This record gives sequence, structure tokens and C-alpha cells, in this order.
Amino acid sequence: MSGSAKPLSNRSIAVAPGDGVGPEITEAVLRVLEAAQVPLDIETVQMGESAYLAGESSGIPQYAWDALRRHRVLLKGPMTTPQGKGYKSVNVTLRKSLGLFANVRQCKAYSPFVASHHPGMNLVIVRENEEDLYAGIEHQQTDEVVQCLKLVTRPGSESVIRYAFEYARAYGRKRVTCMTKDNIMKMTDGLFHRIFDEVAPEYPDIEASHEIIDIGAARVAAQPERYDVIVTLNLYGDILSDIAAQVAGSVGLAGSTNVGRDAAMFEAVHGSAPDIAGKGVANPSGLLVAATQMLVHLGLSEDATRIKNAWLRTLEDGIHTADIHREGLSVVQADTRAFTDAIIERLGQQPERLQPVAYAGGGIRLPEWRPAVEQPRELVGVDVFLDWKEHDRDPQVLGHALEDLAEEAFDLRVITNRGVRVYPDGIPETLRTDHWRCRFLALGPIKFGDVLQLLGRISASGFEVIKTEQLYQGPDGERRYSLAQGE
Repeated sequence: MSGSAKPLSNRSIAVAPGDGVGPEITEAVLRVLEAAQVPLDIETVQMGESAYLAGESSGIPQYAWDALRRHRVLLKGPMTTPQGKGYKSVNVTLRKSLGLFANVRQCKAYSPFVASHHPGMNLVIVRENEEDLYAGIEHQQTDEVVQCLKLVTRPGSESVIRYAFEYARAYGRKRVTCMTKDNIMKMTDGLFHRIFDEVAPEYPDIEASHEIIDIGAARVAAQPERYDVIVTLNLYGDILSDIAAQVAGSVGLAGSTNVGRDAAMFEAVHGSAPDIAGKGVANPSGLLVAATQMLVHLGLSEDATRIKNAWLRTLEDGIHTADIHREGLSVVQADTRAFTDAIIERLGQQPERLQPVAYAGGGIRLPEWRPAVEQPRELVGVDVFLDWKEHDRDPQVLGHALEDLAEEAFDLRVITNRGVRVYPDGIPETLRTDHWRCRFLALGPIKFGDVLQLLGRISASGFEVIKTEQLYQGPDGERRYSLAQGE
């Protein structure tokens, strides 16, 4: 199910310096690339805050989109999204528009030269990058309740899971751990876990396991040495990546890769840090590490090896920027320029105590996903969501009224409030908002027209319908919806 990696002959890239400290650290990285004589054709584009303020709602001008289409590779500095006015994050826009389905972060300790409680830490987090709660679909449904839709798809899940196994195989990693919360979200996280279990047997040389995300996150913070590669959904991966980067020593040292089938983006993990912008003290390490990952992606593994080893030797020699400077561990507290100069001076050298890198060519096979087998489904009911505040919010009053409206085609099976059953047989201590989920199950075969008639009766009786979800079952009778609490 995987296509062969194609060596890239086009070594041109787009560079977006970004906002805050972005221009400073981008200049530092470009100085290192130039000093290392890396054969790149570079086009600089502007994105982020300046584009937003110029009227570009996405933060990305059209000429920048054109550059991305030409180069297919972007080295991106951190960017600021203005608060308010509905601005969308440049990162989210790029990831989704360019189909960058996987985010890859290596979190490694550089102890003892950079302080870390976990000197043996060396893990990679592969995060689904486009969907989950980050689909950004939210609604204010009632005066008291808002919702956010969590979207998990088979194509998105299978793509990132296969990529995690391919990454592990390409870089000699031995274990891939899937992390979800499918003990609670049995359908969304459950789909991700099931696909992981389907894919894992195709990689018998790699150990596969699953953990619940809460205990997994705790273990990443306390025992990161136990992990090799972690693959997980978007929100969990976002949180885990920052936990792991901080535990390793500093978020400022972490680079981030965003990979798609037709494009790739490389950036530092940290934000734009406007509080230190222009002071010449920013650490360019995160963006430099991302740049070495970019060079590997472009087939320039020897250049990436040379630069990364020079950077490791600089850390080893105790030349540190203020964010990682520690008494007893650091020799020199360097500003951005001095730190960059130190890296350039060490090009061609290798670290003596830290493990040197030696990147191999060949790349990673980009995975493809298998379309789901189409199966017939049967409409068996509907969840009707109401905005209702009357009669002291007594669910007994609501339930009796809706039972009369169900008539002969439906049975009012349960009413829940915030997911908790309040009718029939609820308890008075349960907090009740103005948002009610009313589940009607069919008493026989139905069509969508029967659902419309039910909704018409409910609306004509003065109830405000704010949302509906059709309930289906598969040909084997398997429910395609979750049971309500207490149902």
C-alpha cells in the first residue's frame, strides 16, 4: 500500500521568516546553510501578521501560494495570529490546504550539555495533522452550550499510522505506540485504534502497542525513555509534543516536520516570542534542526549530517543561548549571532560525547490509504437536540410531551443532558442546562420522510430543534452510533 520515495532533483525552497523572533532565527539558519554551501535555490515570501494586517484573511498572500506550488517545500519561521476578528492560524491553513497529514517531532535529550531529567530520552511523535477537533467546526447551540465537532476519518488515520511505521522502519526505530482515549470515545478514537491494529501486522519487524492517552502522557513526562515512536490523533499529539520537548530540555531545541504527498513544511516548535523579538537573544536551534530535516527530505543527507553534527558540537562545547544556559553546564552565554558563528566554525566537526548523526539517503515511503468497503446501512432512528428552558427544566415534563409526539413510528428511548440520562429515571441532582438530546428509535422500518414528520410535530408543538443526527445500523445489526449514558 506504499509508493516508492521519489528522490527530489529540485532543490528549491520557499522561506517565510515569519513574525516576532522569526526573522532573526531565519537569518541565522540561512547563514549556516550558506556557510555549509548547501546547494539550494531560495525564494523568500512573507506570511503571517503583516499579511493579516494587509487584509489577507488567511495570512498568506497569493504570490506566496504561487511560490509554494512552485517549490513544494517551505522553511517557515514562527508566525503570529492576531487575536479576534476570526483570523485562522497560518499553520492550520497550510497543513490542511496542502494536505500535510503528518506532523513529526523528534524529542531528544542532549544531557549533560543541556539540562534534562531524562538523559536517555530519544522519542519521535507522529501526529495526525488535519482533522480531529482541529477541523475547527464549532457552534453556539443554545445560550448555555457550545459544541466542537471531532472528525476522525479512515483516510486521515490510516495515512498517519502507516507513515509512523514507515518512519520507524526507515530510521531503525523498534517500537510504535498508538495513544487514544477509546475507552471513552469508542467511535472516533476507536476507529483510530482499530486501523492501527489493522496496519501493525504488516510491519512484523516493529513492535506495536496501544496505551490510553492520559496514562501515556503521564509516562512521557515521567519515563520518556520507554518510548520510541508514538502515533496519535491531532489534539493529543499537539499536547504530547510540547510535553516531550520540554522534558527533553527545551522547546527551543525542537524542530517540526509537516509532511504531505505533494508538499512539506519545516518549522520550529516554539512560537513567535514577541517579548524578546529584536533583542538578538533568540535561540535558532529549533528552526535549524527543522532545516536539517528539510535537507534530508530534499535528498541532501550529507549536508544535513554536517550541519547537525556542528550544532551538536556547539552544544557540547558549552556555547548556549540564554534559554538553555545553566550554571555549571554552560561555558558561554551567547547571543543569536555568536551562537550561529560558533556553529559555522564547527562545520566539519563531530561531537565527542554526544552521539553524532549520520543520515541515510532513500527517504521514507509515502503511504496511501485504502478506501473503506461500502456497506449498506439502515436508518433506525434520530437524535433530536432541543433548546428548552421551560417548566423549571423538568425532564419529566419534556419526556411526557415528546412521548405523545413520537406516535406509532418511534419510541422515545432516552433524554440526556450533557450526555447524562435524565429521562426516564434520572436523578434530581444532575445539573441540567438548556441543551437536551432526545433519542427516538424506530419501532419498525422507516424512511427519512418519517423523521421529517416527527420533526414537524415537535416544531409545531413549540419546541426549538437546534440539531439532528440520524441513527443508522449496519447490515449485521451493528450500531453506528454510541449508546447514551444509562441507555
